[in-house]
Amino acid sequence: MSIITNLSPVQYSNPLPESVDVVIIGAGIIGIATAWFLSKQGIKVAVCEKGRVAGEQSSRNWGWIRQQGRDEAELPIMMESLSIWDNLASEIGADIGFRREGSLYLCETEAELATYDKFLSFASHYGLKSEVIRTDKLYSLLTNTSRRWHSALHTASDARAEPEIAVTALAAACAREGVRIMENCAVRTIASSNARVDGVHTEHGFIKCSEVLCCGGAWTAALLHQCGIELPQLSVKASVATTGPAPMIFNGEASGSGLAFRRREDGGYTIAMTDYLEVFPSAESLLQFRRFIPLLRIAHKKLRLRIGDNLTARFFGSRSWREDDITPFELDRVTNPIPGQKTLARLRSRLDDRLPILRDVAITQSWSGMIDATPDAVPVMDKVTKIGGLFIATGFSGHGFGIGPAAGRIMADMIQNNNTGHDLSRFRFSRFSDGSKIIPGPSI
Repeated sequence: MSIITNLSPVQYSNPLPESVDVVIIGAGIIGIATAWFLSKQGIKVAVCEKGRVAGEQSSRNWGWIRQQGRDEAELPIMMESLSIWDNLASEIGADIGFRREGSLYLCETEAELATYDKFLSFASHYGLKSEVIRTDKLYSLLTNTSRRWHSALHTASDARAEPEIAVTALAAACAREGVRIMENCAVRTIASSNARVDGVHTEHGFIKCSEVLCCGGAWTAALLHQCGIELPQLSVKASVATTGPAPMIFNGEASGSGLAFRRREDGGYTIAMTDYLEVFPSAESLLQFRRFIPLLRIAHKKLRLRIGDNLTARFFGSRSWREDDITPFELDRVTNPIPGQKTLARLRSRLDDRLPILRDVAITQSWSGMIDATPDAVPVMDKVTKIGGLFIATGFSGHGFGIGPAAGRIMADMIQNNNTGHDLSRFRFSRFSDGSKIIPGPSI
């Protein structure tokens, strides 16, 4: 694979439309999936992307499409998403590497296994078959390893895909359906009058519209701030690497003992550490810090605070601007953080220790991405009551790729005021301001 950066060729340089029905801000998996479903219903859509389609976390994630371990409110949406993934390749006419090969959460102790009791207590209520497996069955699935793990949570129906292929292929299908996608086209401000959206100011001019969906990932809070809307959002750097072709261990995705690995279509593995994330505070997240305390209590052992480098400077930049100002979005087309050498050395050591058969397999590529996390580690999917016609879909907290197609379907129906088919109360925007207790889901 080749990581998308601001040096990658622009694929979409459409002229700015004078008006559309819906403007979508952000061309990641959520924005592109929403555009796909709106276009199939005859809605005129423009997608404005400050950099490149899938340039940030939507192409930098692990490629897991899992139901296992989800927050209970997410699970039925994720199950719908998996059914969409089942047919997506044939619908868009592209091999996106989608395979149902299952997922494993590997456990060394009974106490570790017990942490999944809550998930198992409700999974079957939704018709999901997740099960605890032990040594004999576990090692019939997991080959070429020492018997480090004594049990696992297993969901055979889970899947995987290649993120950098899947999202760009779906974008191409959207373009064929008439969606106007514009790269290098940052939205600077959202325009409204009489508490109602009437368009967006982009770096290239104004687009008139009646609905706007903001799904800009780690950049969402900064844009909403211009509308007087404060979204609590934490930016978390996660580092990932790939290996060269390697012996078969497991054909799906697995994590255990601080290491996550996923079989790739090229015969290698996508690998990452599950207990090492770097946190980069923004001005907004510092102001909203108290809302993150419940999550930080749960996840603090895996988080490392980072202040004083260029990433922090980007997020601490000017917080307010006008539609004719150059904005941080244009100054940072594609955020491309680089894993530190200590991080890579730690990952290499973790890989060699957990999966000794891969000791002689080279790490061929590494990269980092910025996860946008909410205080409860579940997304916002809602309309904004303060400004009619404004919608938010963000904060997927590191697990947006798999759920993305169903989230896009939901947002397409929400924008059209249709029944979304799910209870979305857990994902309402007002939970951060109405006095609700913040209850973290499975942590980032």
